[in-house]
Amino acid sequence: MAGMERRAPSSRAKGDAVLPRASGVTVRPAVVADVEAMAEMINAYAARGEMLPKSLNQVYQNVRDFVVAEQAGRLIGCGALHVLWGDLAEIRSLAVEEAFRRRGIGSQIVSVLLHDARELGLPQVFALTFKPEFFQALGFRVVDRESLPRKIWVDCIDCVRFPQCDEVAVILDLEVVT
Repeated sequence: MAGMERRAPSSRAKGDAVLPRASGVTVRPAVVADVEAMAEMINAYAARGEMLPKSLNQVYQNVRDFVVAEQAGRLIGCGALHVLWGDLAEIRSLAVEEAFRRRGIGSQIVSVLLHDARELGLPQVFALTFKPEFFQALGFRVVDRESLPRKIWVDCIDCVRFPQCDEVAVILDLEVVT
């Protein structure tokens, strides 16, 4: 995808969220300079009906929720941890550039987001996904969407699939860092 080059180094820290890997992939907190590339990647998946679209405004307003994966200065993935309440957060907008899929990058992103959730003291993290197997491999379990609090549906109202959504809810109970 065009525009995926890294535009600015990150100086903002999220605990130990920056994880260099042997593959040369680093997961770090997103910075404002990453927003256009993240929105482009997210919206490429949204165009295929695989996730909710995000406007530039939405990504800018939530940039502190995001981490990005990069390799050789090129942004190749992103994901966000959005806190909904004192006991629950959502992993959302998880995307990996097509050419880099199935290399563990999505798992690296989720690992960093879960680390952040633990540091925040959150006992549970959930996701709404079309790929529950991915999350199940990371320890999440499938739950009935109706078992989640109604407050999670705030973004769903604007979705083209609402109210006939076919996303699967997955949740993970965390051991909280004290």
